[in-house]
Amino acid sequence: MSDAGIKIIRRSSFAATPWKNGGGVTHEAIRVPPIGDAFFWRVSVAQIDSSGPFSDFAGYARKMVLLRGRGIALQFGGGRQCALRSVGDFVEFDGAMATHCELLDGPCVDLNLMVSNSLRTAARIERLSEPKRLAAIHGEATLIFGILDPLSLNSSAGESARLEPWDLAILTDCSAHLSQMAELKNSAPSPVFIATISP
Repeated sequence: MSDAGIKIIRRSSFAATPWKNGGGVTHEAIRVPPIGDAFFWRVSVAQIDSSGPFSDFAGYARKMVLLRGRGIALQFGGGRQCALRSVGDFVEFDGAMATHCELLDGPCVDLNLMVSNSLRTAARIERLSEPKRLAAIHGEATLIFGILDPLSLNSSAGESARLEPWDLAILTDCSAHLSQMAELKNSAPSPVFIATISP
């Protein structure tokens, strides 16, 4: 991810891999580095078809956002519980923790960001109503993932892109303005997942 600017990974290009336990399918958008089982960070969209345990990802911090469906309940080995009931609901947890997922009312789809514990991550859901400036300084990667609505992204270098829902944009060593498309100016704020990964 050394090239400065905006990289767009379209939803249609995500690579699908069925889960070994048959409980769902992972659609991988990107992993860094791209080759090998070990990675520094990975973005994927998971289709969860049945309740069951999550795979062990010791050494990674996990960020999860509900994208579609009526919700999931998570129970962690330490006794903590949480539920993602509405599209855009967000949770962070340790990938080493035993985690059981219970579908509340049918299959769901969620966004997953996994980041090595050797790196730092700041992640959030932004409700975008006004244009917002985002930046990735040298060595950082800033991820932008629109959930429901198309978005407009314009970089300081003059690059511009339209992001459809579930497209992934990555900023490297640049800044950009993110905004709703003109046709959505009077609609509800758009939920957007934004994360910055740094050394």
